[in-house]
Amino acid sequence: MLPHPIRDKRPPAFQAIKDHVLRQIHEGVWREGDAIPGEEALARSFGVSRMTVNRALRELSSEQVLERVQGSGTFVAQQKFLATLVELRNIADEITARGHRHSSELQLLARTRAGDALARQMGLAPRTTVFHSVILHFENDAPLQVEDRYVNPHVAPDYLKQDFTHFTPNAYLMQVAPLQGVDFEIEADTPIGNVRHLLRMAEDEFCLVLRRTTRSMGQVASVASMWHPAKRYRFTGRI
Repeated sequence: MLPHPIRDKRPPAFQAIKDHVLRQIHEGVWREGDAIPGEEALARSFGVSRMTVNRALRELSSEQVLERVQGSGTFVAQQKFLATLVELRNIADEITARGHRHSSELQLLARTRAGDALARQMGLAPRTTVFHSVILHFENDAPLQVEDRYVNPHVAPDYLKQDFTHFTPNAYLMQVAPLQGVDFEIEADTPIGNVRHLLRMAEDEFCLVLRRTTRSMGQVASVASMWHPAKRYRFTGRI
């Protein structure tokens, strides 16, 4: 039997270019409205064809990261996702803005294997190792949110080393994984597992649940469910 060929784990060339552009924007090297280098310059820098560069820029344009203007060049687009409800829902910032004190208790921080449904949602193979955290957030001394989050280790390899009693996973991921896109939904649901106990809810109470999937560097960065007691919480935002 012939040996299996060694698989090249490096990202394809167009993805490497996309990651470079996203890092430059995330680190503030290129800001909204700035022109980025042209296709020829990027092709020379990465040692690839202009066709490869064109694919990377087209995808970033369709993802509203870049704006391509015929005859003028390619520019960093207005990052509209920063003004959405999802960005406003960093629970620590929200509580502090009300003049209250945020604190948290770490319930779980560990490696786990992604089941079929989670693997599909994260674009991973079944049984792939992912990071799992569960954090209880307080406003003053009242429990306000159970954050149940799965994180892609390829995007945030040091996630398990963080002290999430001093800052939130949301704040950490925004630092290490340039935000490329967000999908979310909000619904009322019956608390699962020990969520009711952690949030000190009565038997007949329901939760408001924010389910959020974030993307970075061309892949899913995290999948999270944020559980809130419906009688003590409401979603607001301004766009």
